[in-house]
Amino acid sequence: MKQLLAKENIKQFISYVFVGGIAAIVEWVCFWLFSNVLNINYIFSTALAFIFSTAVNLILGRLWTFKNNNSYSNKRVIEAVLVYSVSALGLVFNMLLMYLFVTVIGLDTPLLKVVSKVIATGIVFIWNFLVRKLVIYRRKNGND
Repeated sequence: MKQLLAKENIKQFISYVFVGGIAAIVEWVCFWLFSNVLNINYIFSTALAFIFSTAVNLILGRLWTFKNNNSYSNKRVIEAVLVYSVSALGLVFNMLLMYLFVTVIGLDTPLLKVVSKVIATGIVFIWNFLVRKLVIYRRKNGND
């Protein structure tokens, strides 16, 4: 726990918040377009928005947040598969939360669906950072 609170890790987390914020905006805009403009089912809209936002998160995360990690410098396909796999688990959790908010609780207006999406994204955000930080981009010597 002490290592997670180190200055470099705090800076990295702040960078991830910025990158994640951009990816979240992409996700929310895509979700709104798919769900409310194109009238695609909210669960399918969630999955489509995930594909776009994860691509943004992968690219920006590699350029800014995890730029000093060379674990996958020659293995970009493996890196992408790992990031999408972790994010896919987050997507399942996100979709379960969306189902809970929209169908079970009844937050079924266009605005409340978007609010539900924002809340679900926030809950899954921490999962994605921790797994990327501690598993995908961990350094072999234990230092970051």
